[in-house]
Amino acid sequence: MDAIELSLFHHRLSAICDEMGASLKRSALSPNIKDREDFSCALFDASGELVAQAAHIPVHLGSMAYCMRDIVRRFDWRPGDEAVFNDPFLGGTHLPDITLVHPTFIDSKLTGFAASRAHHTDVGGTQPGSMGVSRSLAEEGVVISPQLWRRAGVQNDEAIEAFLQGVRSPHERLGDFAAQRAACALGVRRLAELAADIDLPISLAALLASSEEYGKKAVAAIPDGTYAFSDIIENDGVDDQPLTIACTVRIDGEQAHVDFSGTAKQCEGPMNCPLSVTAAAVFYVFRCLMPAHTPQSSAIFRSIDIHAPAGCLINARLGAAVAAGNVETSQRIVDVVLGALARAIPERIPAASQGTMNNVIFGGKNEVGKHWAYYETIGGGMGASHGQDGVSGVQCHMTNTRNSSVEVVEMHYPIRIRRYGVRRGSGGMGAYRGGDGLVREWEVRSPCELSILSERRTNHPYGLAGGAPGQSGSNLLIHDDNDEILPGKCARSLCPGDVLRVETPGGGGFGIDKGEHPE
Repeated sequence: MDAIELSLFHHRLSAICDEMGASLKRSALSPNIKDREDFSCALFDASGELVAQAAHIPVHLGSMAYCMRDIVRRFDWRPGDEAVFNDPFLGGTHLPDITLVHPTFIDSKLTGFAASRAHHTDVGGTQPGSMGVSRSLAEEGVVISPQLWRRAGVQNDEAIEAFLQGVRSPHERLGDFAAQRAACALGVRRLAELAADIDLPISLAALLASSEEYGKKAVAAIPDGTYAFSDIIENDGVDDQPLTIACTVRIDGEQAHVDFSGTAKQCEGPMNCPLSVTAAAVFYVFRCLMPAHTPQSSAIFRSIDIHAPAGCLINARLGAAVAAGNVETSQRIVDVVLGALARAIPERIPAASQGTMNNVIFGGKNEVGKHWAYYETIGGGMGASHGQDGVSGVQCHMTNTRNSSVEVVEMHYPIRIRRYGVRRGSGGMGAYRGGDGLVREWEVRSPCELSILSERRTNHPYGLAGGAPGQSGSNLLIHDDNDEILPGKCARSLCPGDVLRVETPGGGGFGIDKGEHPE
């Protein structure tokens, strides 16, 4: 294939992923998927290599690129099969992210896979929304090790029923599964249609080879050397001790070695990561250094080696609590890898963004006794960079969801949004200013449970090149005219009329401020 043919092929594959995402969004039942778009869709070749993805959630897509080869080897695939999993230690991220995989057969030969991963708002566990301050994986919900929920088109009712018995809102789960299934089926059909026009296996091999060259060139553009940086997770929600994440990046020609030796040991709380999440964060950073037109496949990461000691915070052992590793610790991994690379290529690396997803989870029962759960992540300030201010009020780095609109929240849940706006002045000062965070207030209208998983509440998103850090965030509970400052990770029982206010961090500034900014 010449360059033009390869580009057209790549865009046709990407368009399939986009169409899968549109189908999933429009047919899902839960607001978290149909409105916040907390899902991702991708295509893989017959060996499990990522060959295309839509511009969905980086932590989903990077982890699937890292693990799918191991997943597909587990089964003797047949047409009509459907594999399902959420086990963080066998290819998943955290338990609410559930992945469906469908095989593609062309002329009776296995040719590839279509996959969708979506965040389900409840998968059981001790806290509504399955995102509390847990101390083990068992407390976080139902674990689905990779298994076939459909075999040659025949549904495994026993496996599905076992899952539904462990969750709080089975009807909603079934609706979202149906939407994911439809998205995967669409991907399978479109791959078959594409194969009618071209030799699909040969074209996929050419795409992977081209992608690998893009990855090598991106690494080779970084000066050879060893670059180190470290930052902290403030605490794990169980005790107040900070947890260090240390990173050393060594560039040797076309090869990058990313070593996390010196990182804290795994913790008791939910801040641990499986290695797939760590890989997703590292892959994301290097992908940002590549041209926008780079074919999005797992081959672009072949020149990157990752080492994280077994049993450390970002390569936790089986059974560790991981609910927040996917959403919070992954952000800090991005911060430390960017911080290390800023030593090598300072004009290409931005200051720290807000460094948290500000996870807020409400859950309870409605007036007829049915469970409900509402999950939200909140945008904040993006870090400034050389020649550019940071953007205000956006989802940064490892997340790419939308916000929940006021109308959707108030239509579906016993919650009223009292305030939502930009937190002016929270971005770090500098020659280029960090983006501002957001302020959001929820008033609950019925008794419910609240969980918060957040970071950057005591330390600040760092600035670069003399730029000032962004402001840290805060969580405030207002009830009976009394204000209670909440820690970054906590759980509370709420009464009608209670108000939660979350102020999200600003991004770091870049460069020394010489007073030249117009007000």
